[in-house]
Amino acid sequence: MRRVETTTRRRPQACGWCGQPVPDSGVGRRRLYCKQSCRQRAYEQRSVTQGTSVPDDALILSRGEVDALVDRLFTLRCAAEDVATAVAEAAPHDELADLCRELLDRAAEAERLR
Repeated sequence: MRRVETTTRRRPQACGWCGQPVPDSGVGRRRLYCKQSCRQRAYEQRSVTQGTSVPDDALILSRGEVDALVDRLFTLRCAAEDVATAVAEAAPHDELADLCRELLDRAAEAERLR
């Protein structure tokens, strides 16, 4: 009998509701939600939009959530500009490393939808 090795996926899956990383068991289908409550909220939203012109896979965000997402994207762009400026000015390695860590932190924040 041949043994099949399982490999973990490289990129973490984001929760379909809250955007937090979903643990990967490495076996079977990937989970779509990080916890049962997120799965329940997604079900409730699908139930509310059923029979309307809103697509089943639509993600409905409040104005506040959209504004927060736009703010996170803006800070991400600013962090990227800071890195570009530091590179153009031949900044020291330590400063570039700090700016890159900041850029990665901002990118991780921007991935969150809620």
